[in-house]
Amino acid sequence: MDQTPWWHEAVVYEIYVRSFADVSGDGVGDLAGVRSRLPYLTELGVDAIWLTPFYRSPMADGGYDVADYRDVDPLFGDLAEFDALVSAAHAAGIRIMVDIVPNHSSSAHPWFQEALAGTGRERYMFRDRPNNWLSVFGGPAWTKLPDGEWYLHLFAPEQPDFNWHNREVHEEFLDILRFWLDRGVDGFRIDVAMGLYKADGLPDTDPGFGAASPIWSRPEVHEVYREWRKVLDSYPGDRAAVGEVWTDSAEDLARYVRPDELHQSFNFAWLEAPWSATAFRKVIDDTLAAVSAPTWVLSNHDVVRHVTRYGEGSLNPAAGPARARAALLAMLALPGSAYLYQGEELGLPEVTEIPPEARQDPIFFRSNGEIPGRDGCRVPLPWSGTAPPFDFGPGGSWLPQPADWTDLTAEHQATDPASALSFYRRALATRMALRGTLPDTIGWLPGQPDTLYFTRGDLICAVNCGEHPATLPPHHQVLISSGPLDGDTLPPDTAAWLLTR
Repeated sequence: MDQTPWWHEAVVYEIYVRSFADVSGDGVGDLAGVRSRLPYLTELGVDAIWLTPFYRSPMADGGYDVADYRDVDPLFGDLAEFDALVSAAHAAGIRIMVDIVPNHSSSAHPWFQEALAGTGRERYMFRDRPNNWLSVFGGPAWTKLPDGEWYLHLFAPEQPDFNWHNREVHEEFLDILRFWLDRGVDGFRIDVAMGLYKADGLPDTDPGFGAASPIWSRPEVHEVYREWRKVLDSYPGDRAAVGEVWTDSAEDLARYVRPDELHQSFNFAWLEAPWSATAFRKVIDDTLAAVSAPTWVLSNHDVVRHVTRYGEGSLNPAAGPARARAALLAMLALPGSAYLYQGEELGLPEVTEIPPEARQDPIFFRSNGEIPGRDGCRVPLPWSGTAPPFDFGPGGSWLPQPADWTDLTAEHQATDPASALSFYRRALATRMALRGTLPDTIGWLPGQPDTLYFTRGDLICAVNCGEHPATLPPHHQVLISSGPLDGDTLPPDTAAWLLTR
């Protein structure tokens, strides 16, 4: 009997709830919308979905400013709708992961409201005077209150940082985990997982990432995840936790996934790598040397979509989509789990033309419009039709969709064998057919410059990141390719899976 936990090789699909599907008609995606599209996700072939925060929130940062961790914001539904979604997803064979936000709460959280009134300030980071730390969203990381004290917020002022030196914070989040585990969730994605603790004395610093930072990856944070792991392990069904951990090295990343801590941590080095065989190989080697159950991800709700990233600097307008498909095959061939971001299976590009009055990302406002922020990757999905809102919902969409997305709708692509959606479905089905038959190790094959050839058991993954055609390694069969092959020649910006026997 296979004892491999479900998350070890899972394909997890991130749903940015506000932008997935709207049933209520208010222009904002909701939990009922997610439930209505479960057949689409089943046909796509994913194992699990990760829901971004749907908790009660003033939405200063798209729900990552949580006012009540144990309830659903009316914008997204209610607890009964959440329970219905979990039940329907499980019936469809899809697991549910939810976002947990432990670094900070909303300033509307009852605890912070009590702190403003003068009680319970030990739950947050209050000081008589600020240090020089900067907010990730721009500007200072401190806000002064009328009584002269300052509070820390590494993100927006509406997101005050918890004080994890306070035991009450630990107990609160252990209880929050149990609340959602009791409702049947299969795991958690942990926001800003390398945050939480700050160095004693809050010394001045350049707030960069790294193990030596007084802000990020403090050693005390690992005790938090040891506590959380005990809770997760006390429930049946391999409940899992994956951390959003930005680090400087794979070695630091590995500290978060020791046997008694998190099950997985996002491998952002893969996401950040340029379109380069050399860069990809370094990330793969470093990751597999450090982490036994790696994750791979190309896009999420915080970064420019990889179709657009890979196309930047190329004179060929088809380069971005072609490279995105090839990168998907490379990612799916590697040991570990793969995280997809909603809309990448439709080949959606980053939306750059969003009117200033429509933007909602706090980064845009805190930079006085100099930094566009993350709204461009959060534009609601196009489902069908020939004009916005493309059946996203009956009431428009909270961010405007490009009028030229007609050919990118799920309905349009579903019957086109050459579409991005059809390719994703084939790729995921091929991966599923191989699951359990491949080892957790790879071997490198020689290849021409700018190529990436590796084996995983009987499977060969061949990727051509160069500008010239390359010769494929010897093989018995082509399982799938990201674009047309020319005999035994692999064109530029193309990948293929080959069987050796």
